[in-house]
Amino acid sequence: MQSYLQDNILYINKKDLPEYKKNASIVRNNYFWALKSISGYSPPSADWEFEQEVWFALSRMLLFFTNSGYLGYSETILEFSEDIIIPDVLRQVSSKL
Repeated sequence: MQSYLQDNILYINKKDLPEYKKNASIVRNNYFWALKSISGYSPPSADWEFEQEVWFALSRMLLFFTNSGYLGYSETILEFSEDIIIPDVLRQVSSKL
């Protein structure tokens, strides 16, 4: 998931966010609601915002969904541009583009 940091807020690109679908996989819908529940701002048409206070929980949640095997890495790993210094708390669930 393409991500960036600005003013100690993590943003996840809207095109990489999971979608809620009424008759879709329970795992995918749970993933959607789990991410939305810890997001500080999650409008349907913009990038979602995660404050620094929830990064530890976000990291654990992404690691859990990654290890479950139901979702691919591209859906659960935060991808940052080369010029970004990835915070320690997010490092295990992040990569560089």
